[in-house]
Amino acid sequence: MEAFEHRGFRFGWLFAALWLFYLSENLSALLAHPGGWQRDVGLAALAGFAGLYLAMVWWFSAVRGRLRDMGGSLRVWACLVALLALTALQVPGAGFHALTCLVYIGASAVAALPLWQAAPFSVALVVTAELLAWRVPGWEDNGYGLAVLLGSAATWGLRLAGERQARLRVAQEELAEMAVQNERTRIAADLHDILGHSLTVVTVKAELAQRLLDVDVNKARAELRDLEALARDALADVRATALGVRGISLPGEIAAAREALAAAHVVADLPGAADDVPTRNRELFAWTIREAVTNVVRHSGAGRCEVRLAPGCVEIVDDGPGDAAPGPGPGGQGLAGLRRRAEAVGARLTVGRRDDRPGFRVRVEVPS
Repeated sequence: MEAFEHRGFRFGWLFAALWLFYLSENLSALLAHPGGWQRDVGLAALAGFAGLYLAMVWWFSAVRGRLRDMGGSLRVWACLVALLALTALQVPGAGFHALTCLVYIGASAVAALPLWQAAPFSVALVVTAELLAWRVPGWEDNGYGLAVLLGSAATWGLRLAGERQARLRVAQEELAEMAVQNERTRIAADLHDILGHSLTVVTVKAELAQRLLDVDVNKARAELRDLEALARDALADVRATALGVRGISLPGEIAAAREALAAAHVVADLPGAADDVPTRNRELFAWTIREAVTNVVRHSGAGRCEVRLAPGCVEIVDDGPGDAAPGPGPGGQGLAGLRRRAEAVGARLTVGRRDDRPGFRVRVEVPS
């Protein structure tokens, strides 16, 4: 019966066929009956019952997800009525032994019908089996009512287990899909941050090299060489990010910030070392410096930028009249991505105008 709820269960037919072993009681009773139409009709009905039962097992397994709508329930009822009719045709030849078929009918109903239909139907089968065994002269009570009850209950347990397993598989698939989406979002945010910083520096250096062409060709060539190196580094970072192996270092970002600010003719006041920053804070602080300095170069119009670094916080301030933290564009991440990184580790991101003087401030503080 487990095959009723597991379409992919390879041995469903085998288990269904094994259940037919209990119909041997009907077969023995029919073969022991004197020849006549009762035995012939009974044997034909028994064969039809076994065949229809196996067909229902296959059908339930194939369309189990659509059985409990109105159309599916009507077809199930039609099959159950046919099984009842085939059971009745066995009675003239097999007598009370035909009641064995009620176990299969009750289990089939519980496997395929909604509970509010299957439960009263199974109860009706139990009552029918007991009443017939007690009331029909010459019939014996071999526990058919109890067998119907136990078979229906066991099938209900298997059905619940199958449905829970199906829900678990759906949940696992949703979690896997969510993990893929989260990884794509992470890679997209990393690519935005990497390319945003690198292309900003490339743009500034390209403008500087263009101005130097008419003034100092050697310096212009040096800037162009830096452009080539920056482009190669950016390409390597993109490839490493796509492979999921890229890292980011705090000292490296401080050095990159110094170069970017110098290229933009912004006076930089940067920490000389980052040894006091705990390892757990370094990656977040590195991303903070990268994003904030990129925005200073792009948008602030500042003449001076200062990076203040402490074990539990990092702060980037400038003196520009512009906005160093524009909202993300249609495809950008900007400080929204930095805010997600900060929230992921329980840090607090503060973005806004400076209180002490004109300029902008970006601060990330990690609680101790």
